[in-house]
Amino acid sequence: MNILAIVGSLRQDSYNRAVLRAVEELAPDGVKISEHPLGDIPLYNFDVEQQGFPEPVAAFKAAIADADALLIITPEYQHGIPGVLKNALDWAARPARESPLKGKPVAVMGASPGMTGTARAQSQLRQTLVYNGCPILPPPEVLVAGVHDKVEDGVVTDEPTREFIGGALERLATWLDGDPSRPA
Repeated sequence: MNILAIVGSLRQDSYNRAVLRAVEELAPDGVKISEHPLGDIPLYNFDVEQQGFPEPVAAFKAAIADADALLIITPEYQHGIPGVLKNALDWAARPARESPLKGKPVAVMGASPGMTGTARAQSQLRQTLVYNGCPILPPPEVLVAGVHDKVEDGVVTDEPTREFIGGALERLATWLDGDPSRPA
């Protein structure tokens, strides 16, 4: 089972990248996690699209198409999803009838120093994903609040958080083994 991980932060030492490292460590047997970075994807521009997808966009869309599911790990910026993540999803959604997002199962996670643990960003992200026809792993949601107290040297060290992330990965694997178009 191949899961494409997308981290909505460009910062190498972000808390959400620490969550990705925990995901990689805690993935169930038979689940391969591969990250696709977003830093090289240009800003969406319809004029550019009309000339053909830039190579970084084409590679991103191909990675989505080749994956069994997506795992999006997002921070929350200004009560919403980061621009870099929204931009990447805008590119991936084009053209609408040929989007690799359509029907692609997705799990969502996020970490924030704040008390809501990316709840608003995840809500926005879910709206975008539903619009694009993506089945989304049902709750419980992985909202890592107060992450600054749960990560040391880029590693999620808080055991309850690690167990929660691991449990979500188990639910994702079970969901994908069944029918992801139906709730878990």
